[in-house]
Amino acid sequence: MSLTRRDLARFALAGAAAFPAARRSSAAPASKTPPWGPGIKISLQLPNTYDDDYLTFAKQIGVEYVSIGGRNTSYEYFQGHKDRVEAAGLKIANMGDTSVHNMPEVTLGLPGRDAKIEEYKRYLRNLGRAGIHYTTYAHMGNGIWSSERETTRGGAPARAFHLADAKGYWAGEVFEAPLSHGRKFTQDELWDNWAYFIKKVAPVAEEVGVRIGVHPDDPPVPELGGVPRHMFGTLAGYKRAFEIADSPNVGACLCCGTWMEGGAHTGANVLDAVREFSKMDKLWKIHFRNVTGPIPDFVETYVDDGYTDMKQLMRTLVDVDFRGILIADHVPQMVGDAKTGWAFSLGYIRALYDMAKEERGRA
Repeated sequence: MSLTRRDLARFALAGAAAFPAARRSSAAPASKTPPWGPGIKISLQLPNTYDDDYLTFAKQIGVEYVSIGGRNTSYEYFQGHKDRVEAAGLKIANMGDTSVHNMPEVTLGLPGRDAKIEEYKRYLRNLGRAGIHYTTYAHMGNGIWSSERETTRGGAPARAFHLADAKGYWAGEVFEAPLSHGRKFTQDELWDNWAYFIKKVAPVAEEVGVRIGVHPDDPPVPELGGVPRHMFGTLAGYKRAFEIADSPNVGACLCCGTWMEGGAHTGANVLDAVREFSKMDKLWKIHFRNVTGPIPDFVETYVDDGYTDMKQLMRTLVDVDFRGILIADHVPQMVGDAKTGWAFSLGYIRALYDMAKEERGRA
């Protein structure tokens, strides 16, 4: 395991007296975070109340992994789902929990912050105990912002965003402009709150072998409801946040659709973002989706129907040897049951992956 700046500082403080002990045991302790195996882990995002038909569906469409949400952070909950999924011949890519995914108390430094941090630490420990080594985290203070739903190709209902009338939504709460929490927050406040949080939870993630992939602010507008979105809405913000975390277990969940929403504001197009996060060894999960255009207005659309060439995106993922998790995300509803859109999206994704691997092999 590579040494972090925190490790180096600890050794420096120990002084010369500790040198003989270091010589007697020169090998660094083995990391509890398993390395990524070869290949992209294409995964089906299951509804929180999935049934056995969904597990059969996952097998039928040819994926090996599933991702699961929920509102429970107990070890028994995680292990029970893992046993059920593995009995069906599948693997869990990650398990999330809405109660510790977006936490305004943490992002904005509100009352109850320390209790939420302790809840998150328990969550990490229980994931690690169950042998689940990745989780997605979002550091948004006032939810995901959207406008009234619109339609995309063929009249399919889909999420839309218009800066003039959007509101934030998360876990049953609604956040509105101009001030979602009664006042404006500064960028410095949010940086301080990130440091306070991540310095407490990153050591736990390292201890139990769980990677934390941070999701971009959705959408990455410079400010919404008086809350800046400068940290996980830009490439420069991510880089600074990683420096503060100073941990091999803190990286990126690159929601490509969210990144496309940000357009020029992000400081890098989605292909360059893939390359930059990969260079840092911080690219751990991809949300493979498309949108009609960047802010101030967009509609989520089919994976093959937006303003980004997804063939090039997949080629880039193969070029950088991405080995993490990839899901279809925010899939528009197609005629039929809820599985139809997922079957289309994941079939398209698997075909792109096969194409890109074949091209790479010929290069």
